[in-house]
Amino acid sequence: MSSDAYRVVVQKYGGSSVADPEKLKAVARRIIETKEKGYRVAVVVSAMGDTTNRLLGLAKEVVKTPTARELDMLLSVGERISMTLLSMALNEMGHPAKSFTGSQSGIITDTTHSNARIIEVRPQRIREALDAGLIAIVAGFQGVSLEREVTTLGRGGSDTSAVALAAALDAEFLEICSDVDGVLSADPRIVDDAEKIEQLAYEEMQEMAEAGAKVLNSAAVAYAKKAGIAIHSVSTFGGGTGTAVGDFTDDSRTGLVRGVVYERDIVFVASKERFPMDEITAALDYLDGEHVAYKQFDLGIQTGDGYDFTFILPLENLHGYEKIRDELSRRYPDKITFFEGRGTVSLIGEGIINDGANLKRAVKTLGDAGIDIHDIHTSRFRISVVIERDHLNEALGLLHDAFLAQG
Repeated sequence: MSSDAYRVVVQKYGGSSVADPEKLKAVARRIIETKEKGYRVAVVVSAMGDTTNRLLGLAKEVVKTPTARELDMLLSVGERISMTLLSMALNEMGHPAKSFTGSQSGIITDTTHSNARIIEVRPQRIREALDAGLIAIVAGFQGVSLEREVTTLGRGGSDTSAVALAAALDAEFLEICSDVDGVLSADPRIVDDAEKIEQLAYEEMQEMAEAGAKVLNSAAVAYAKKAGIAIHSVSTFGGGTGTAVGDFTDDSRTGLVRGVVYERDIVFVASKERFPMDEITAALDYLDGEHVAYKQFDLGIQTGDGYDFTFILPLENLHGYEKIRDELSRRYPDKITFFEGRGTVSLIGEGIINDGANLKRAVKTLGDAGIDIHDIHTSRFRISVVIERDHLNEALGLLHDAFLAQG
């Protein structure tokens, strides 16, 4: 924890908070308010609005499947734009600031493009700026690899940048600032009566993020837990109390559903016949070699000459899905099915499957509405069901009503 003589706060602002020049200047005023409370302020920013999507779309107008290295070079531009503009705004308002790219900030990653992991942070230049009384503005979502290549950190990577920087600077606290006041029990754009959650344990928040909640990034939460960094998820302009994420335990909440989240862009992959183990290993080696972040891999019990299996391909950070699908289909003709147009809805809460009641209730709720379930995965903190993407909004509302509606 920072000493009184060196009180550091790290703030991260998402793309919606800096989406246009007026919002960006409002963020600058909020940063100044924090600095005037006696803090040394380091700020991590995302790209403005939908800049990243526009850059990605531009790349795909040029080539069908951009190379991962060049795509990282391109997408890293978005955060560089917002960091420099924010620094300009602060300087214009009379509060000296200096902007830094991920590499200039000392964010060192592994060599995986598009979904890199932070290995360490060497924040010497950030410390020097803070010591000089400057506000340090850091480009989120990016770093530099051990091979001195620009890398990006995947969806929500600016959160991870902020947590890693907060740990490296021994920050007093970290604020994740967005257009909502904290973490809600469901997406308020779909569920009108979604409620703010005041406190979440690291594990609960991590499960929500992995299951599709976009308020915080799962890798960032895991990093925060390891480093002991408390996170405050707050509204940039709303002035609410937000949600605190930390080492919270409450036995009275065990078995209760805290939130319902969804993931819209997935492909459900299933074997059509049994695979010998060496073929399964080769398929997974191929996915690993392409840096594909598959999840919920489920291997059936061996029967006869092999195993059945299923897994999920999240599409948000998978920029070459067609290539992956076509290559696996070529290697294993008529042996793997790719179920496109699917999504997942997940119930989150510690001890959620302790007695089976929550699972039975979820299955009955969807079944009574005529929504087919194609697969189910459970863990200590999560119940996830795979359904048709067209039914996601309906399923989210039904499950929220069944488990979290008041009164």
